[in-house]
Amino acid sequence: MSEVICAISTPPGMGAIAVIRLSGEGSVALVDAIFQAASGKKLETEASHTVHFGRISDGKELLDEVLVTLFRGSRSFTGEESVEISCHGSVYIQQRIMELLISRGARMAAAGEFTRRAFRNGRFDLSQAEAVADLIASSSRASHRVAMNQMRGGFARKLAELRDRLLQFVSLIELELDFSEEDVEFANREQLSLLTDTIEQEISRLAGSFRLGNAIKSGIPVAIIGETNAGKSTLLNLLLNEERAIVSDIHGTTRDVIEDLVNIGGVTFRFIDTAGIRHTTDTIEAMGIDRTYRKIEQASVILWVIDLLTPQKQLESMAATLIPRLTGKKVILLFNKADLVADSEKSAALDLFPHLDANRLFISAKKGENTEQLQQLLVEAAAMPEIAEEDVIVTNLRHLEALNRAHESILRVQEGLAIGITSDFLSQDIRECMFHLGEITGQISTDEILGNIFSKFCIGK
Repeated sequence: MSEVICAISTPPGMGAIAVIRLSGEGSVALVDAIFQAASGKKLETEASHTVHFGRISDGKELLDEVLVTLFRGSRSFTGEESVEISCHGSVYIQQRIMELLISRGARMAAAGEFTRRAFRNGRFDLSQAEAVADLIASSSRASHRVAMNQMRGGFARKLAELRDRLLQFVSLIELELDFSEEDVEFANREQLSLLTDTIEQEISRLAGSFRLGNAIKSGIPVAIIGETNAGKSTLLNLLLNEERAIVSDIHGTTRDVIEDLVNIGGVTFRFIDTAGIRHTTDTIEAMGIDRTYRKIEQASVILWVIDLLTPQKQLESMAATLIPRLTGKKVILLFNKADLVADSEKSAALDLFPHLDANRLFISAKKGENTEQLQQLLVEAAAMPEIAEEDVIVTNLRHLEALNRAHESILRVQEGLAIGITSDFLSQDIRECMFHLGEITGQISTDEILGNIFSKFCIGK
């Protein structure tokens, strides 16, 4: 029998309404002790999935008029008796109701405890539980669709299919071990070889989807680069529509990486303002420039901000180090401070770096000129594919690591089949692959892993 837990499930602070959740055997009886239904009936006599209007009081003081929703046993989110109280959003009301519930025997829920109970009670597997957090955090259509697919079991079904196919063969291989003296072969090695090839390709595809999945979930990484004082921080503030970075005429002001998210045209971008690139003897600034190069490697899109007032010689000197690092990336050259130069100087700027495959745009980050054109170029550079409801895309680093370990195991099975190793070694590698796939869905898990996962959830979920 699980103890009753409670938490405020709506965001902290004052709002029109707030929702307080309870879960655990005795939740209904506990709420009955402080709630008087307008119908005069006790909640314990009511059916699941029903809503009841009434009042909550502490015996002396009327606290609020509320709606109480009942969820019985396996029909609730957690798989156990649950209640939701919808009250007015006053911080005072929320806290007083929580105090009443705790005084009657409930305890404050830990982060993610409702979802952890749902997992423990078999409502869904671990990958689906993690998708709940992703769904809450989704900030674009693509991230919402991927999270919904995973929460509805699309990823879990794919993994279960792979594990079942491996299980059928490993059972036959292990049966051979019982007849080792008779030298019989129950598992057809040609069929097993075809199966491992198929599974290796599928695991590779799933692992390979993480790059897209991570961009969908965390935002497409866009590095804003350029020499010092080119206007990178001003551009970041413009794109975010807030004063996120310090802007100064002093060279080398930005010495560390600044990151923030913004949604443009339904696509989430993670903009990264980097330290200006120049030759320097300042140790701290040099460290910032090293980080700039690392962020360039991680980025999918590069916004190279070029100060139109800067001598071309300095630009070309920087380009010798920079351009080789841009191979395979979407690059947009932004000629900044265009409002301060003549048209003839703009034409000359277009001839810079003729062999660099990049879009080119004149802007004034300070005045916000050509911002819409830049946003359009960013959306085009993102080139996000349309995500279908049935597409299985990996967005979680934990899942990627488990898939990589499973891939290593299935490669050993392929190598073993090629050289004809004995059944016991084949069985060991196949089971290891199954083990790592099971780690993703929680069929193989430890309290430490579960604690780490659910601790990152919000309280009330």
